[in-house]
Amino acid sequence: MVRNHSNHGVLIVGNYCHDVLIRNGTVLAETLGGAASFIYNVLNGLSISCSLIAKVGHDFKYEASYRPIIVPTSKTTVFHAYFDSISAPSGHADRVLKRVCSCEPITPSDLPDGKFDYGMAVGVGGEILPETLEKMLEICNVVLVDIQSVIRVFDSVDGTVNPVPLKESGFYHLLPKIGFLKASSEEALFMDVEEVRKLCCVVVTNGREGSEVYYRDGKVKVSPFLANQIDPTGAGDSFLGGLVTGLVQGLAVPDAALIGNFFGSITVAQIGLPKFDSRVLQRVKDEVQRRKLSCSEGRDEEIEFMKPEGHEQFHSSLCAAKLVSACAMQECLKDFPGITREQGFLSQNNGQSKQLLDPPYDEPN
Repeated sequence: MVRNHSNHGVLIVGNYCHDVLIRNGTVLAETLGGAASFIYNVLNGLSISCSLIAKVGHDFKYEASYRPIIVPTSKTTVFHAYFDSISAPSGHADRVLKRVCSCEPITPSDLPDGKFDYGMAVGVGGEILPETLEKMLEICNVVLVDIQSVIRVFDSVDGTVNPVPLKESGFYHLLPKIGFLKASSEEALFMDVEEVRKLCCVVVTNGREGSEVYYRDGKVKVSPFLANQIDPTGAGDSFLGGLVTGLVQGLAVPDAALIGNFFGSITVAQIGLPKFDSRVLQRVKDEVQRRKLSCSEGRDEEIEFMKPEGHEQFHSSLCAAKLVSACAMQECLKDFPGITREQGFLSQNNGQSKQLLDPPYDEPN
C-alpha cells in the first residue's frame, strides 16, 4: 500500500442512528449513534480534513456536527442495546443488539465526486451495499472497512443482529482491494484471520488487551491504555478514527493503532458520543507531530506495518495525555446530574445503582 496525499482527506460512509441503551427493561440512555458519528468526532477534534455521507429519516432528533442527508420518506435507523445484569462467562456483560428501524442504504450515487486519500466504510445497519464499497474503492486510495458493515444481518421479526461468516457476506471478493479490515475480537470469530491477512491488513481490537495488527508477513500487538469502562458503545469506532488519523499523518500502522487505542479508551469512560477536552486534543496533536518528525527521515510512501523505533516512548507520551483526560472526565460527568461514576456503576438519585456495562478496568484497556 502506498500513501497518496494529493487528493482530498478522508471520506466517511455510514448512517447516523438513534441508540437506546436498556438494562432490565429500563432505558438508561438515548444518544446519537452510528460509527460515522464517533469517527467524525475524533477526526474533527484532531483537525483532520474529512467528508461524511450519512443518511437519516425525517425523525432525526440530534444536531450533528456534520449535516446528514435527510430522507423525508424514511425513518432514522434505531438500535436498542439490551444489557443483562448477569455477566457472560467471559466476564463481560452480555448484550443483545436489535435494529428497530432502518434508514435507506447509501448508494454509489450518494458518494461525492473527486478522489480521497482514505475511505472508511463504517455502516451499522446494513446500509453499505457491495456496489457502494466498490465505488469507494474506485475513488479512495486506501479503504478501511469495519467488519460490522458487511457481516451483520437482522432478524426479520425483532431485528436482532446476527453476524454471518465473512465468506458468506457478499463482500469477500473485494478483500484484495481493501487496505484495512477492522474487527473486534468477537467479530474476528466470523472470519479466518490467517486467511484474510493474506488479502488485506486485519486489525483486531480486544478491549483491555489493546489491539493486534495482522499483515501478510506477520503480526504486531499494540499496547492498551488504562480505562474505567462505563459504556463501550462506539469504542471501536473511535479506535478507527484514531487509526486513520495516524495514517493520514504518515505514521506507521502500530503507531496509528496506538492513537486508536487511546481514543477507544477515552470513549468507554463516557456515555454515548464522547466529549474530548480541548487540552487533551492539543496534547495528542503535539505528540503526533513530534512523532511524525522523528520518524520522517528516510521514510518512503509505503505504509509500514512493523513497530518503528521509539514506539514505546510514543505510548508513554500518550499515557501522559490521558492524565489530562482523566481530570476532564470528572467535568464531563457534570452533564449527567443524576448520575455519578463509581466502580463502573451508574448511580442514580433514587438510591438504586445500575451497572450499565462491564466492571471498571483497573488494568489497561
